[in-house]
Amino acid sequence: MDASAIRVGRQGEIATITLDRPDQRNALALGVMRELTEAFGAVGRSDALAVVLAAEGPVFSAGHNFGDLAGADLDAAHEVFEVCTEMMDTIQRIPQPVIAQVHALATAAGCQLVASCDLAIAAESAAFALPGGRGGLFCHTPLVAVARSIGRKRALEMALSGDPIDAHTAAEWGLVNRVVADDRLGEAVLEMAHRMTRGAPDSKAAGKRGFYAQVDLDQTAAYRAMIELMATSVVSPDAQEGIDAFLSKRPATFRPPAWPRGSE
Repeated sequence: MDASAIRVGRQGEIATITLDRPDQRNALALGVMRELTEAFGAVGRSDALAVVLAAEGPVFSAGHNFGDLAGADLDAAHEVFEVCTEMMDTIQRIPQPVIAQVHALATAAGCQLVASCDLAIAAESAAFALPGGRGGLFCHTPLVAVARSIGRKRALEMALSGDPIDAHTAAEWGLVNRVVADDRLGEAVLEMAHRMTRGAPDSKAAGKRGFYAQVDLDQTAAYRAMIELMATSVVSPDAQEGIDAFLSKRPATFRPPAWPRGSE
């Protein structure tokens, strides 16, 4: 890429990564996905406590760049989807909660991007689609993330029809956490980010890792894994500080996050 496709900013403890190719509908070209992966990794190693994913322009993200796929051989096609998967996995791997701030259409891999974020708030003008069902390239990989957010039948309805759903339907189905008026979107996302950063940062990081480790296991295996994580967490300094503060009826004082020192 000749110029950066994203912007990275910081407001106090909240980092923001913004897709900034509005003239290209914020398409997830190979270079854009690599740049996003690098940015999420860098923010993940910083002392930021939460990350907002936003976008500029009339489309949040139009998904994959068909220029990367037109005439592609199998190796080239594999590369596109491997790079995409690494980007989605990085979002869920970093210790901070990642909140999607969706102001417009998120389609195909753009919808997958929203579904891969830990949390999402949508403006009333937002919409979401898996349009492959209307064409010749089915949205196989976007369905991985979307189905895990909204369930099988609703995900298949989106994928088979290719029809967009509006923001309120997305909230009802669980693709986003809530819908707000367009002029309140940024404010609502920051409010959520501040609520998500209360308490001990390392405890939240462990909570995020644990959630993704157990959520798709069967119940017995999930309890087995989380008993170990819960017990390990109980003996941590932050947990003991929180317990003592509660019993002593005093405010807790937690440690700064460990990950800027290379623990992640």
